[in-house]
Amino acid sequence: MAIGNKSDFIIYHDEFFGGMVEILQQNAEAFNEASSGAIRLVTMAHRGDYEKESFFKSIAALVSRRDPTSTSGVTDTALTQGERVGVKLNRRIGPVSDTLDAFRKIAEDPSEFSFLLGQQIGPAVAIEYLNSSLTALSAAIGAVAALNYDHTAVGSGTLSHTALVRGLSKFGDRASRVIAWVMHSKPYFDLIENAIADKIFEEAGLVVYGGQPGTLGKPVIVTDDAALTNTTPDPDEYYILGLVEGAAEASESEQREIVTDTITGEENLRYRIQGEYAFNLKLKGYTWDVTNGGANPNAAALGTGSNWDKVASDNKLTAGIRIKVK
Repeated sequence: MAIGNKSDFIIYHDEFFGGMVEILQQNAEAFNEASSGAIRLVTMAHRGDYEKESFFKSIAALVSRRDPTSTSGVTDTALTQGERVGVKLNRRIGPVSDTLDAFRKIAEDPSEFSFLLGQQIGPAVAIEYLNSSLTALSAAIGAVAALNYDHTAVGSGTLSHTALVRGLSKFGDRASRVIAWVMHSKPYFDLIENAIADKIFEEAGLVVYGGQPGTLGKPVIVTDDAALTNTTPDPDEYYILGLVEGAAEASESEQREIVTDTITGEENLRYRIQGEYAFNLKLKGYTWDVTNGGANPNAAALGTGSNWDKVASDNKLTAGIRIKVK
């Protein structure tokens, strides 16, 4: 057990939450706006381990040819419902422990350090939201063959504009529903290199002078998230996600609790801080398989494709597409 000393600090609840909330709001704006709403971070209370909602399934061949000369009977088509389930993920903050002597030694205002600790934890919580969302999205989309494009055997296998176009083609006439890309920095920079090397009309100049690669008019979230990398083959493989609006939603579903305690009976008095929170994760067009995946899944279960069942009857009504590159 690591116990802090001179370099650590006391937690002041108001200042701690102030720092944490400020950073979480900034990250929420980044995800919600920067991804054009493809990945949403929201706050909404939910009871239990799952968030369940029903929806009406689309009816195939709802409109058909009618024969005005016929008096024969026709078969009714039933209006049916499906269910989409989001899963609750429970998380812990800390514990972090620090001696009171630390503040006497550094002669600093403890409230300032509490604010800074909150700012440190804020990004960690936001990264956990994003990591869990991408892990689930990559697994769910990856399990549907018709929504995946493998570019690894084409030329060098690295990301190119051709790969982006072929990936979008998986959505056919609904390709415009894909509104944002999410990718690792390695394929992102490969795309820049390819754009310059291919001398796409005005693209090389845009990359060099404008600072942005052409991504078919869609914003890009660049994150070196493990969910976007497959390190088993040599060289590594990378997944690019093309996401629709509302592809993933992470909602903080329980009241966040931060508790501090004064510890006595030791050589030095010290404070300990520990926190708990939970968030629900749901994906567009997919439902969490309660039987296979269970409650409060770990990262491996969250990233298992068979734990996310496609419930949308049309692939074009799901979270998006996935491209595999080197």
